[in-house]
Amino acid sequence: MGNLAASLKNVGKKEDKRYEEDPDNAWNCCSWCEYLLIVILSTILLVGVLILTLFWVMFYRGGFAWSESPAHQFNLHPILMVAGFITLSGFSILIYRLCRCMKHIYVKLIHMFFHAVAIPCVALGFLSVFDSHNALQKPSFYSLHSWLGFVTMGMFVLQFVIGFFSFLVMLCCENKTYSCRAAMVPVHASLGLANFWLAVATAVTGLIEKERETAKDETLSSENRLIEHYITSAIGITLVLIGIIVTFAVRRSNAPASAKVYVTERI
Repeated sequence: MGNLAASLKNVGKKEDKRYEEDPDNAWNCCSWCEYLLIVILSTILLVGVLILTLFWVMFYRGGFAWSESPAHQFNLHPILMVAGFITLSGFSILIYRLCRCMKHIYVKLIHMFFHAVAIPCVALGFLSVFDSHNALQKPSFYSLHSWLGFVTMGMFVLQFVIGFFSFLVMLCCENKTYSCRAAMVPVHASLGLANFWLAVATAVTGLIEKERETAKDETLSSENRLIEHYITSAIGITLVLIGIIVTFAVRRSNAPASAKVYVTERI
């Protein structure tokens, strides 16, 4: 009995040991620098691509409108799609992967909130381009960009529904649904990353499609065409960089999602 009590006491001491004292999980200076670099760079890129798209639309595409001006109504499409699919979804993925300063359930709720806010952005962005094309008598769903966009929207909605029921509703029966939720985690994560890259590809093909239309617009001066070319190219490069850094953050083996911090366990 005495030996058993001593063993249990030693186990308790090992469980109480602070995580950062474990040499296998402790972060060195390079790990923290890498973590801060990812957070800062991803924030700059995610906000910057939205600001750059706003600048392009406001100063070189004539601003926004609704049904009273179908040509300007179209300008809502790139802004809302970049905001929903790239900026909000990118922050949602990175927060879930990198944020470990609060309880995991709160991180899940913030992750879901960002995606929920992205839904009306995507819906309004789709309606704006659909109404604009109908008013201007342009065909819809004829290009690679539109097909990719349709697939991206469908996968996004499917991911949101599956994530909501699998990781929030099923928590009502946490013990009974644990194995199911555990099996869904890698599927949800992989499909989410694939969906994000689909959004990046859709946005890039949309920029190419718009640039082709701009090249045929005889009302624009050659100087304006050149400036727009540089702006859209910068947006495209930024989108690709965002995809790379989000993938790196999600797949990095020593990211905070696989290395807990003691203050998190204490909370």
